[in-house]
Amino acid sequence: MKQLSDNTKSFLQSEKRLFINNEWVVSGSGESFETVNPADGKRICNVAKAGKADVDAAVDAARKAFTAGVRSMSPGKRAALLHRLAELIRRDMGVLAEIECIDNGKPYKRALADMKSAVGHLQYYAGWADKIEGAQIPVQDPSVLVYTRREALGVVALIVPWNFPLVMAIWKLAPALACGNCCILKPAQQTPLSALYLAGLIREAGFPAGMVQVLPGDGETGALLSHHNDIDKVGFTGSTAVGKKILAASAASNLKKVSLELGGKSPNIIFGDADMQKVRESLVWACFFNSGQECTLGSRVYVEASRYDEVVDALSADTRGLKMGPGMSNPDLGPLISEQQLNRVQDYIRAGRTEADLVLGGRRQADELADGYFVEPTIFAAGNQQSSIVQEEIFGPVVTITPFSDEDELLSMANGTRYGLASAVWTKDISRAHRIAHELQAGVVWINGYDMFHPAVPFGGYKESGIGREMGRSALDLYTQEKAVWVKL
Repeated sequence: MKQLSDNTKSFLQSEKRLFINNEWVVSGSGESFETVNPADGKRICNVAKAGKADVDAAVDAARKAFTAGVRSMSPGKRAALLHRLAELIRRDMGVLAEIECIDNGKPYKRALADMKSAVGHLQYYAGWADKIEGAQIPVQDPSVLVYTRREALGVVALIVPWNFPLVMAIWKLAPALACGNCCILKPAQQTPLSALYLAGLIREAGFPAGMVQVLPGDGETGALLSHHNDIDKVGFTGSTAVGKKILAASAASNLKKVSLELGGKSPNIIFGDADMQKVRESLVWACFFNSGQECTLGSRVYVEASRYDEVVDALSADTRGLKMGPGMSNPDLGPLISEQQLNRVQDYIRAGRTEADLVLGGRRQADELADGYFVEPTIFAAGNQQSSIVQEEIFGPVVTITPFSDEDELLSMANGTRYGLASAVWTKDISRAHRIAHELQAGVVWINGYDMFHPAVPFGGYKESGIGREMGRSALDLYTQEKAVWVKL
């Protein structure tokens, strides 16, 4: 098993305070919470919990920074800061990956890939900083000049999940900072450590005091941010249930702008003419990547009836070969994030045993992994499309597989949930591929592949999978507002 580096050990042993106005500060209440290694259930360290006074202090620092200088900072300066932060993450990506292995449980190689992705996102949005443009609009009166401006919103709160802690933070920070906002980052209670390490890099990169704050805490901290009357926008990634609460908080406070990347129950569709070798190479990861703790997980597999048994057998065989273990041992799959999530997933598996046919898995891992939050990758053959394991996001290594006979039946099933985040179609018939892609109610459709991402490509969901699009040029709209200026010549 890989051993933690001295730098990581030193960070883990340090006091974990709040990061406000480029300073490490104790929480006003003195409260803290434990963060736990999900591979063994043991405490890693205690982390300061941000309360109302801390949220107010962070918002005040951000507002003063925005007014005093950030709003007028040159695009070139914003770009240089993002490039510098990207280089610091590249320098320390091994430490950051180790931190996420311990705090999140994911395999080291996956965590390292996340760090490389974070660098790419920062570099991409650094390139946008001086290209956020308005337009001149011709009107009928030649004595009138009309033009538009894209302006920063001001103070934005960014609430990120525990499944991809640092990458999700960068997905939001990079465009928000490129657009000239001041940010308050609230990491998930389960995984605060990489965000706190990032705060140190933000200060080292030379960001002005108040441009970025990091406030670890629980759901109460997130609620305080969502209700705050001097926050201009909340960007949130997480569950649909919490996303609805944030929308309600916006309506109840200052009608702040809200963008939401929420749950998914994505269909992965395999037609009989698909290249089955390529399907097989992809399918086990589309089903179980990150131990199923991924919003785009292909958790509903639909296979044309003529190839159904073949796909079930191949997926079962490949799933049996997956190795589970602590992230630092570089397994295929790590643990679930917490005991609470473990119990939730086990409840769904118990329900699935009454709703569908268990093909594989369904048990908690024993022996040397007994103290961690490990569950075997689980496959159900599901005919009832209204069952809970088909309709609800489980966020664990549980998938359903169902045969279909024709396109109408397929589309009825594929579009038959309240979610619409991602989807995939496997076929050699390009006309059919596009036809099905156009009919799927999802923000992302992959054809003959799965989980393909790039900073330049927008990402977001239909229906209850969210509001707005992250990544690409689309993300600039989330962190700016448009002003029209009329000039009578």
